[in-house]
Amino acid sequence: SIPVVDPGAQRRIEKLIRRIHPTCPVHIFRKPIIERKTRTFIDHFPGTVMFAVKSNPDDDVLLAMLRAGLTTFDAASIEEIRLIKRFSPSARIHFMHTVKSREAIREAYFDHQVRVFVIDTLDELHKILHETNLANDLEIFVRMALPKNKEAAVDFSAKFGATAKGSAFLLHEARLVCSKLGLMFHPGTQSTNPDIFYSGIKMASDIIIRSGVTVDALDVGGGFPVPYPGQDIPPLSRYIDRIKSAVEDFGLSHLDLYCEPGRALCAEAGLLVVRIEQRKDKTLYLNDGIYGGLIEAAKWAGEFRFPVSLVSRHPDLVPDNAPFIPFRFCGPTCDSLDRMKGPFPLPAHAAEGDWIIISMNGAYSQCCRTNFNGFGLHKVMMVDF
Repeated sequence: SIPVVDPGAQRRIEKLIRRIHPTCPVHIFRKPIIERKTRTFIDHFPGTVMFAVKSNPDDDVLLAMLRAGLTTFDAASIEEIRLIKRFSPSARIHFMHTVKSREAIREAYFDHQVRVFVIDTLDELHKILHETNLANDLEIFVRMALPKNKEAAVDFSAKFGATAKGSAFLLHEARLVCSKLGLMFHPGTQSTNPDIFYSGIKMASDIIIRSGVTVDALDVGGGFPVPYPGQDIPPLSRYIDRIKSAVEDFGLSHLDLYCEPGRALCAEAGLLVVRIEQRKDKTLYLNDGIYGGLIEAAKWAGEFRFPVSLVSRHPDLVPDNAPFIPFRFCGPTCDSLDRMKGPFPLPAHAAEGDWIIISMNGAYSQCCRTNFNGFGLHKVMMVDF
């Protein structure tokens, strides 16, 4: 089968699979890849890099990033804040969800020393002020909504963010009560056009001018893509260049700059090993699916075509130069939505009992897993290659 990772790692993974003979799905995370991706972002982004914890909150993944030099995290919930503080009490955390419970705000501020909060409504600002007892050391970021981004797998502005007019108003109001003021946006997950960052920063500049107040920081969000099959993805350097150009062109070089990659730091470090339970012509029924580690292969979640490779249960019987054919996948649940059209090219002899290595599966996979229909059993491994 065609390797889905570098050949040396592919051989070691296949050997591992044959040794442990897994009967349930197995998530494998590659520590050197996590560390390399993290260092690349830290070395090249002209500001502070935060990891979007929601994309992969695995303990060992977070520890690998900390070892690689990451110090700042984007948290969406109080549970993520607790998790980060357990591993790194000194970590700096931005509480990025625009709608937070009062209990979460209090605990974040008083128990975990979180000072950075994001808002997109005046009500949220008032809530934060009330629950922190009118604290005078708050750092408030206003989230602005970008126009709909058709070049993102999922557009984030549909649910979060204030209008341009509303963002300018919130900047003005927040400036009166915070020690540091920022503006932020998110172009949407897997944004395939670097120009969205340039236009987003231009819009941010217009909003800052409109607000009439001094702003201290700009967060350009995440959305940095990875090269899934069938997608033409520009290199990271193109995104960095567009961000640098926009910051200079629109006079924002004096601002503290942040980004919050998630997928870009962990997707390529993750593999999912699944087993074929049945074959019906060109449809393979797996022991994992969209309610498990393959949510992003679902039609409603991006329909990503992950790279795949076959590990035969009977390698001695595998014909040389076997032809490849496009397969569809079905998950193990009794829900007919649990299908993934792919196509996923695999050797024509793929059969029940064989394993499939699904690569680039390190983001929004294990953390999205459910126990629907009782199919939640899985294993997680971290490897050093």
